[in-house]
Amino acid sequence: MGTRISEESHLRPKPMIEIGSDPILWHIMKYYSFFGFHDFIICCGYKGYMIKEYFADYYLHRSDVTFDFSHENALTIHNNVAEPWRVTLVDTGIKAHTGDRIRSIRRYLDDEAFMLTYGDGVSDIDLHKLIQQHKQSNKIMTISAVQPKGRYGVLELSKDDAVTVASFKEKATEDRTWINAGFMIMEQSVFDYIGSESCMLEERPMREMAEGGVLGVYLHGGFWQCMDTQRDKRVLEDLWYRGKAAWKVWTDE
Repeated sequence: MGTRISEESHLRPKPMIEIGSDPILWHIMKYYSFFGFHDFIICCGYKGYMIKEYFADYYLHRSDVTFDFSHENALTIHNNVAEPWRVTLVDTGIKAHTGDRIRSIRRYLDDEAFMLTYGDGVSDIDLHKLIQQHKQSNKIMTISAVQPKGRYGVLELSKDDAVTVASFKEKATEDRTWINAGFMIMEQSVFDYIGSESCMLEERPMREMAEGGVLGVYLHGGFWQCMDTQRDKRVLEDLWYRGKAAWKVWTDE
């Protein structure tokens, strides 16, 4: 629902909030598509109908069109912009937990490992390297991790007195803490940990996998940015409009 960015999310689901003129969901899908992943399953919840309507009219919105009302409302689509995508949209519940949402889409998965990400963050993580590490590690699930930059300058006070600054670091990394960046890959056996009870993927299932030594991590030192607030949206849009968007790895057609 994106409660921390309610200025936007009261009108649309968080993944449909735009960076530039396209939803952040589109940016994420374009990124995956660049690495050769074109089959998507989207777990819809809050205002999920807006996501369905977006894809139902996708080719129409991105192409030049001619409406000829003198000939039975004939429609001609020029330079049709088509993505190599197969998109399945699944209603997984408005307030469902992440584990419940993944369980809901199981019937649409094949028997192979699958990738999973959140709908509110972009990065320049090398997905091929993420997959390679996952395969070599024999883990059930591998998550990507980043060290987010702090939002404020960090002061180190002098040991001699409390009124002198010994050092200052602008927007230093927060305590060298690694967090889940949201780009994940998992084997089908992850459903054994999710089980049948309502749960957050990030709580009991991941905790049990970690305790069993089957939860891997891919450390990413490059770009990552979520869109939790209006400030985050402005940061992403500024990068996009200045041509500095690290996640923009595809070429415009």
